[in-house]
Amino acid sequence: MRSGSGSTIVPPPMSSARNCRASAGPVWWCATGSSIRSRIVFLLRVVESCSEAASKVKARIVLLNGVGSAGKSSIARALQTITAAPFLHVQMDSFLEMLPDALQDHADGFSYETVRQDGKPAVVIRAGPVGERTLRGMRHAIAAMAGQGNDLIVDDVLCNGELSDCVDLLSAFDFHLVGVMAPLEVLEAREARRADRLPGLARWQYERVHAGISYDLEVDTSQSTPLECARRIQQRFQL
Repeated sequence: MRSGSGSTIVPPPMSSARNCRASAGPVWWCATGSSIRSRIVFLLRVVESCSEAASKVKARIVLLNGVGSAGKSSIARALQTITAAPFLHVQMDSFLEMLPDALQDHADGFSYETVRQDGKPAVVIRAGPVGERTLRGMRHAIAAMAGQGNDLIVDDVLCNGELSDCVDLLSAFDFHLVGVMAPLEVLEAREARRADRLPGLARWQYERVHAGISYDLEVDTSQSTPLECARRIQQRFQL
């Protein structure tokens, strides 16, 4: 057996154990003294070499950033069906749903205010201290999952400079940033058809979510199906 450094790991001789095959216990425990110690050292070296090899394999993270109703979750589910290796789907909404109902429209959690933008309603979202901790915790959780070797598809909504936090936490992995685009009128039409969306949310997010971000890849869900977008991502990053 070869270790991570290329040297050969040779198990110690079993001569002292051969004389004990008739005993009631396993052969391993028939060895005595230095024989047992040498086998323990051998096993520890095997575990160490395997750990070194595993640490060299970086988990892959595909972060889908886009306005609500852009189609991120649909792309993520489609991508899961075509990747060669299994990818876990991490949704921002799943973390936000952990908050108690009392904080869903509260200054400590997330508060919502409807304003007029270009003559139409736009919903401003503000995160309070608990909301901000939830979002920070989500991104640390993503890094922790990847740190255990899990490949991830993350659908997120990055506002207010949150990309820098993601880069700081995730740049150690094989990290790819994908912009999920669609025209505002398409987003608002989708928003109107969904019961779980606040009217005006897409309009407020539209000019903020992609501002100042340079993507590894952009996909337009008004021009392509979720599966077509997923195939572009798979091919681009060889997933």
